[in-house]
Amino acid sequence: MTARGRWIQQWDPEDETFWNRTGERIARRNLLFSVLSEHIGFSIWTMWSVLVLFMGPEYGLTPADKFLLTSLVTLVGAVVRVPYTFAVAVFGGRNWTIISAGLLLVPTVAAFAVMEPGTSFSTFLLVGLLAGIGGGNFASSMTNINAFFPLRKKGWALGLNAGGGNIGVPVIQLVALAIIGASGGPRVLLGLYIPLIVVAAVLAALYMDNLASVKNDTGAAKDAARDPHTWIMSFLYIGTFGSFIGYSFAFGQVLQNQFDRTPLEAAYVTFIGPLLGSLIRPLGGWLADRYGGARITLWNFVGMGAATAVLIAASMAQSLALFTVAFVGLFVLTGLGNGSTYKMIPGIFQAKAHALGLEGEAAAAYGRRLSGASMGLIGAVGALGGVGINLAFRQSFLSYGSGTGAFVAFLACYAVCFAVTWAVYLRRPAARSAGVTPATEEKPQLSYAEV
Repeated sequence: MTARGRWIQQWDPEDETFWNRTGERIARRNLLFSVLSEHIGFSIWTMWSVLVLFMGPEYGLTPADKFLLTSLVTLVGAVVRVPYTFAVAVFGGRNWTIISAGLLLVPTVAAFAVMEPGTSFSTFLLVGLLAGIGGGNFASSMTNINAFFPLRKKGWALGLNAGGGNIGVPVIQLVALAIIGASGGPRVLLGLYIPLIVVAAVLAALYMDNLASVKNDTGAAKDAARDPHTWIMSFLYIGTFGSFIGYSFAFGQVLQNQFDRTPLEAAYVTFIGPLLGSLIRPLGGWLADRYGGARITLWNFVGMGAATAVLIAASMAQSLALFTVAFVGLFVLTGLGNGSTYKMIPGIFQAKAHALGLEGEAAAAYGRRLSGASMGLIGAVGALGGVGINLAFRQSFLSYGSGTGAFVAFLACYAVCFAVTWAVYLRRPAARSAGVTPATEEKPQLSYAEV
């Protein structure tokens, strides 16, 4: 292995001697600073989930306006994940982390400039769209870290990377709670993040690396887009991550509009769900490593359906305590499912490599190539679930004056996710691969049609 200008020319994490001697240390260092940049990216992406809590009647926005605003922010964050995924191959993981972290200054400074009563709704929409670029950091970070770790460690590494990034959601909500409690304004919140963005970019420049083996491969993107499992996993990720990010934007607004909570009262509890959902994501990846991603994902959708049923009952009964507990429980399950679904991705493409007769490093390289390319598409489509959730809440409040109608739709979605997971990845003689079956089971050499 040689390093030149922060470029590592040779990288083979599947070689245990290489991994134990130098690979693990380098991979962990890159993971640490990747998490930091992604963490701040999530905070900037979701800052409008708390900025809308500051926006009282003097701003002249209706609840429907606020749900539309957060929907569009989520939409941009989903769309930019596709180019961010392939930017790693064009610029290098370290280089793109520096660039993407620096870009976060644009929406933060813009929001700082316009955040005051009297600003038009169209201006808020435009500035909110800029914040969506923070959502792209997840895709580039996951693609980069996927290349650093061996298959046997991907569930843990990707879960930790994503979980550490997801924590950016509750952290900015906690900071907002402290500022609201101290009678501060939204510009105080934004001012705190501007120097943090600079720090993240500088640390990435000092301590991260580029992998020369990660080449710009447009063929991989085309192959991933043609593979049906990319779109099946995208749908499942709508159910897990789409729920997480959608609820993160909507939780505080639902509490305000349905249970008449003040901004401070809403902020006291909105951070709890995203925090627990983020912290538990690595556990979802670890459980998938141990018991199989599809198995954990399947039962996780059962739990999400049960929690949603409780939310419907609590919403109809106007029970704030039961509603809050069930919502936090649903957040926890979205985090578990995020970890288990992402672990499935490299395992599925590794199984395809074996089915094609590839072994050893050739199989690992094939799996990394397609899984890295597919992660951007899966992450983008999955994040679109957050758009759907906010639009569903908007329509539900317009039609029924509560979120009950939206929760009924979500329950139906989780039922379909359960059925798809079982039919494609668990129904015998459906294929089982390293990422979707327990590591202790014998793995049959199956054709791609059986995966």
